[in-house]
Amino acid sequence: MTRSGCVAGFVGVAIIGLSRADDLSTVYEAALLNNAVYRSAEAQLAAARARVPESAATLLPQLSVSANTLWNDNNSNTYNRQQYNSNGYTVSLTQPIWRSQNVIGLEQSRTLADQARAQADLARQDLIIRTAQAYFDVLYAQDALTTFKEQRAADLEQLEQATRSFQLGAATITDVHDIKARYDLVGAQEIGAENDVATKRQVLHQIINKDPGTLARLRPGVMLMSPVPATLGPWEEAAQANNPAVVAAQAGVDAAHLEEKKSRAAHWPTFDLVASHGFSKSAQYITEGQNLHFDTIGVQFAVPIYSGGGTAAKVREDTALLDKANADLDDARRSGALSAQQAFLGITSGLAQVKALEVALESSRLALTSNKRGVAVGERINLDVLNAQQELSVTQRDLAKARYETLMSLLKLKAAAGTLGPVDIDEVNALLEK
Repeated sequence: MTRSGCVAGFVGVAIIGLSRADDLSTVYEAALLNNAVYRSAEAQLAAARARVPESAATLLPQLSVSANTLWNDNNSNTYNRQQYNSNGYTVSLTQPIWRSQNVIGLEQSRTLADQARAQADLARQDLIIRTAQAYFDVLYAQDALTTFKEQRAADLEQLEQATRSFQLGAATITDVHDIKARYDLVGAQEIGAENDVATKRQVLHQIINKDPGTLARLRPGVMLMSPVPATLGPWEEAAQANNPAVVAAQAGVDAAHLEEKKSRAAHWPTFDLVASHGFSKSAQYITEGQNLHFDTIGVQFAVPIYSGGGTAAKVREDTALLDKANADLDDARRSGALSAQQAFLGITSGLAQVKALEVALESSRLALTSNKRGVAVGERINLDVLNAQQELSVTQRDLAKARYETLMSLLKLKAAAGTLGPVDIDEVNALLEK
């Protein structure tokens, strides 16, 4: 499955570029700059990459210089007491020839850098999901508040009409009380909806670390299309191979295997090329006026024999950690497949729900119009209009929610397959109003 196939199939509207308002793209850019969780993952990646040259340095020459100046006060039965100053310096060079642990450590540091890169990719995809979810949560909360305001305005209109009818003797006080109760209930719901909008905006603020402005809304009547490929199998396969959590877990297995190998290498011998150059000078009675220069070069061989059982214990520990890493990899693959399944089903069921709710919305509008005409000719009462208005409001909220959830399922499906990126944000962003 190609990335172009993953990206292109879902949205039935061509990309028209970034809007100038506070749309999803601008909010995501703010999240990239300001989100603490994502910055932490990026810093962790930078640290992991820095450990590669750090490990490589253990295989390169090690050069050191030492110097000294000493005051000596000696007393012997041969030369009696002697007091003199001595000076010297030594230059030492060590070039590892064979150190298995260091070679394995370099390979392991590269593997851990790959793991950190996968974890950073996972953090980036998670940031996209969290940002989009918070963005759509705000839009849905605003949609709900709008429907409550519209419903309350309609209730007020019906309340005033019922009051006039009661004063003219064409309606009962019960009708007035029923409509008044409905009007007050919607008022309470409107207050709750206002609080929900403020709460959802605070969640978005926490992600982008600034107050979100007026958010671009989803265009009315926007068309959503099925994902490509339109079958679940390819998405599951991609999730089990390319999901960043799976990639990170696979790198964890490789690193654990190298750690076990490095522990076993603690038993192996080491070979180093060593060389040194030195100079010393002293004013001792028997060496006065003499300067000593010395040079050495050779191969140093060392064999670890016994470390109190620590090496064997470390091998057992790393073997157990390798088993754990393999289990984590298996769990990551299963979780990736499950995420793909849930997101794919969310899209297919969401598309069906959106289609059904679009039909239901049109029916609710016709029902409301019919009930208003019925009241005008005396075939319906005001309470029937309120029920129709409430049904219309509920259908509008459900349709908006279904659209947001379907778009979120799309993003989650691509995240499960490991292909979610800024281009997908732009695709969804093209569905918003300018």
